[in-house]
Amino acid sequence: MRHPRPPQPPSPERSAELRRRFAEEARSERPDLSALCLLVGAEGDGSLDEAGLGAAQVELDRLAGELPFRPGTPRAWAEALRDLLGERYGFHGVGADYRRLESSLLHAVLRRRRGLPILLSVVWMEVARRAGAPVYGVALPGHFVVGFGAEPGLAGGSAGGVEERVLVDPFDGGRLLSGDDAEALVAGATGAAGLTPSMLEPAAPLDVVTRVLNNVRAWAAGRPEQSAVGLWAIELALLLPSHAARLRYERARLLVERGEFLAGAGELEAYAEVVGVVDEADAERVRGEARVARAMLN
Repeated sequence: MRHPRPPQPPSPERSAELRRRFAEEARSERPDLSALCLLVGAEGDGSLDEAGLGAAQVELDRLAGELPFRPGTPRAWAEALRDLLGERYGFHGVGADYRRLESSLLHAVLRRRRGLPILLSVVWMEVARRAGAPVYGVALPGHFVVGFGAEPGLAGGSAGGVEERVLVDPFDGGRLLSGDDAEALVAGATGAAGLTPSMLEPAAPLDVVTRVLNNVRAWAAGRPEQSAVGLWAIELALLLPSHAARLRYERARLLVERGEFLAGAGELEAYAEVVGVVDEADAERVRGEARVARAMLN
């Protein structure tokens, strides 16, 4: 079976501008999730120009405009989104979507109406937010879903609490989830049984973007010929205000794997300086990798 060719990257000049805007948005007081996801998409797909970025935002606005005015309870909001996005427009996911880079790019998900759970959830959240719904993302282990109602830990919801929060699975067309359904999703993805309160905490926009980039990196990691995709995903993640220091090590290793031995060695040495503060043995191991990388130049 032939797999579709991934989209081609933007020019270096375009990429530099996209990254500047991505870093600026990520460091703003209230980062815009749709803007960040679309900038990720533009970094992954050079055909997405400024008109395309604007058109994607307009499409989210248009979809929000088709929702009923203030449906009412969290369940009513969830059902309205399911009826609109899942049933009328056919947004959903299938297993084959995990094999496509486009499934992690918001503009492509809006066009194809297919994608990974987290990108479909971004569509649900952004459409619902524009319509005034009480909505938030829930990063269940292995499967992202959407919550409607008062965020856990916040006051609000109905007096009895029955309608306070509703979970839906956009990957399954917006199916409303019971507690058992959510546990089954976690068990199916990770093998772990049971839900903990921490699993149901709302995901902040930058946490969502981090997970999107992790998915892109995982996609590229299984395809050595797509190492350039893995590299830009790491480099965008490094622009986020909070990121794992080990990303610098991953970037250095990837540069070496791509044959950029001098740049990779320099990054390895810089990472060794950082990690040496807490683990000198690990730092020395990384310095050894840098020496090997430099030797490959001969």
